[in-house]
Amino acid sequence: MVAPHSHASSSAAHSPTSHRKVRFRIARRERPDMPARFEEFTVEVEPGANIISCLQSIAANPTTVDGKASTPVAYDAACLEEVCGSCTMVINGHVRQACSALVDDLLAEEGANGVITLEPMSKFPNIRDLCVDRSRFFDGLKRVRAWVPIDGTYSLGAGPRESPEVQETRYTLSTCMTCGCCLEACPQYNLEPDATAWATEFVGAAVISQARLFNMHETGKALAPVRLDVLMGPGGVNDCGNSQNCVKVCPKEIPLTESIAAIGRAVTIHGIKKFFGG
Repeated sequence: MVAPHSHASSSAAHSPTSHRKVRFRIARRERPDMPARFEEFTVEVEPGANIISCLQSIAANPTTVDGKASTPVAYDAACLEEVCGSCTMVINGHVRQACSALVDDLLAEEGANGVITLEPMSKFPNIRDLCVDRSRFFDGLKRVRAWVPIDGTYSLGAGPRESPEVQETRYTLSTCMTCGCCLEACPQYNLEPDATAWATEFVGAAVISQARLFNMHETGKALAPVRLDVLMGPGGVNDCGNSQNCVKVCPKEIPLTESIAAIGRAVTIHGIKKFFGG
């Protein structure tokens, strides 16, 4: 009884209905100073496969549809479970995580036409293929001091209590994985050729939301005036154009527009207090 069952399972696993060939159109670039081009690959895809597994298949046999030998596609990935945010790329024209983007779903989308196109994010310098340099994102987090200040590394005992309501809000904000989806979708967040201009560019929804997260923390709010000073200036919350693209593409469904509104109110109050209080 074992042999027939094993044979049947093997046949089902390799039946035409369980696998299909999918064409991938991928943006390639060897170096930042080289022009981008596209290469196409055909991948035999299993049901439920994600984009990362397809890129791994291409790496195992990097041969284009024209039969030309190529190189494995460079991309960023780590956790493969939508936690680290490193595998963000533009897939069929929409920014998303490659680890949670399933081939079956992508091909079912309107306008897919049986081809999946992979491109790097356009709001960050392209290093190679699908890899980008997100340093400007992390520089924005540094500008708003997106951390909780501590007095040394020794135990200071129990910290301040936090209400369930604040805890619930802060937990949602804390799920940000710095993937950059909101920045890619934001029309106010643009890639400038002059790197020195980034210091005054719009910091973006994710950075504003993280400022709100730490301003709500009982210890973190010690730096709230510093954060609000930054967000009052050039590149701060007033540069938001309210397109609301950010909240639509956030894979964690973080209420980014609520954070922008909350920081906008906080900046206004902070500015009034500074004006009258000196």
